[in-house]
Amino acid sequence: MTPEYRSGESSRRNERGRERNRSGERKFSATAPGERTRRADPARLVAFEVLRAVAADDAYANLVLPTSIRKHRLGRQDAGFATELAYGALRGQGTYDAILSLCVDRPLAQLDPAVLDALRLGVHQLMAMRVPPHAALDQTVGLARAVIGAGPSSLINAVLRKVSRKSFAEWLDMLTEGVEDPVRVSSLRHSHPEWIVRTMRQSLVNHGRSVVEIDDLLAADNAAPVVNLVALPGIGELDEALEAGARAGELVADSALFAAGDVGRLESVRSGRIRVQDAGSQLVARALAAVEVDHPPEDGEEWLDLCAGPGGKSALLAAIAAQRGYRLVANEPAEHRAALVRQALAAVDPAVWSVRVGDGRSIGESYPGGFDRILVDAPCTGLGALRRRPEARWRRQPSDLAELGPLQRALLAEALETVRPGGVVAYVTCSPHPAETTAVVQDSLRGRDGYVLLDAGQVLDGVSKSGSLHAGHESTAQLWPHVHGTDAMFLALIRRAT
Repeated sequence: MTPEYRSGESSRRNERGRERNRSGERKFSATAPGERTRRADPARLVAFEVLRAVAADDAYANLVLPTSIRKHRLGRQDAGFATELAYGALRGQGTYDAILSLCVDRPLAQLDPAVLDALRLGVHQLMAMRVPPHAALDQTVGLARAVIGAGPSSLINAVLRKVSRKSFAEWLDMLTEGVEDPVRVSSLRHSHPEWIVRTMRQSLVNHGRSVVEIDDLLAADNAAPVVNLVALPGIGELDEALEAGARAGELVADSALFAAGDVGRLESVRSGRIRVQDAGSQLVARALAAVEVDHPPEDGEEWLDLCAGPGGKSALLAAIAAQRGYRLVANEPAEHRAALVRQALAAVDPAVWSVRVGDGRSIGESYPGGFDRILVDAPCTGLGALRRRPEARWRRQPSDLAELGPLQRALLAEALETVRPGGVVAYVTCSPHPAETTAVVQDSLRGRDGYVLLDAGQVLDGVSKSGSLHAGHESTAQLWPHVHGTDAMFLALIRRAT
């Protein structure tokens, strides 16, 4: 305390010892730090609610976020900020926790989970967003005071100040200094669990690519994906989306990329004539529709989507089938997901499709005549869509592969038995893991005569606008986020010859 301050101290304090304002009654501005940090900024509050729901309730971020945005009535700009903050903090959780562990004086597991989520939001603003450091600290502390309490806000302020003293690059260098294991280095730098890094390295090699691509692949997982749209053939047009700022897709016909805000405001999307669907999903569905069927029935082909929920690929296939005068059965074992399939198919002529609720592993009993084309979009770990499901990388475990494997093989086996001679089965997963892709196909074909593995890469090239995806390897095909800008979709096409 300076002598100048002490000399006038008594004259500026009231009877309670509080300092009086020199110019009469004190005025608080709307942006004064002491006032601002006692309120929760709505956009940051939305992001905090998303992280809390994901951690405490096992919720899915993409389902919680829109509800929270509507509840707090965020405008377009604030909604975009909340989305970037919530998804970014979830994707970066592994790296951010490693940084926080160097700045907190106790194991992170001992922190209140709400405090840890607030810290993650603060770190993401400091490390990866165009937010000034003072604003990131002040607003995160304000959020903590409003929704957690004054006590924890002091800890959050102190920890984030430590974090702010280094750039993200400096923190990454510190975290990886002396670490020789390349898997560990990639895990820290790109915020993926080590087992997933190992999986992706193995997957690249298994599908004919180089392991040196691993950092590009992991970085693509962390990039915010652009919304992909598809106009259902013969039903939808992209005019409204293009007028709203979308641009035509470069990979697939009747597709567009939309980065102009809430796609739900488009009437064509609300009506179901235009659908949100990753370009990789569009490609594999169109590939099945494009393969020539031997000896097609005179009264039109019968198609089957064996694992239809929530119905995106069913809608695209049904629209194509309708153009050709064919029919589609969409099978889904869970009634609530079957309802989503019906909703997805609503824009297509109901005369060409039906929805069956039942176990796909016994569908041959209900349709003894079989099908000409069958899509087996098998339940999988979803490791190929980590960029769209930011919390998935922290929820999945290696044990999931062992649990899903028997189901994947059983579904493919049923499809191979149910498809008519001359017909085609498409086995699809949103995962590049060999245990869910090539191993399932090889095991299912082993000991079966009369089945031919087609060149899936060549078929994908034929349905793509580029005509040269370079996705094929040893008859199967694998798409990649860092190469094709799609989810990592796997495709095998199998014809029943006899």
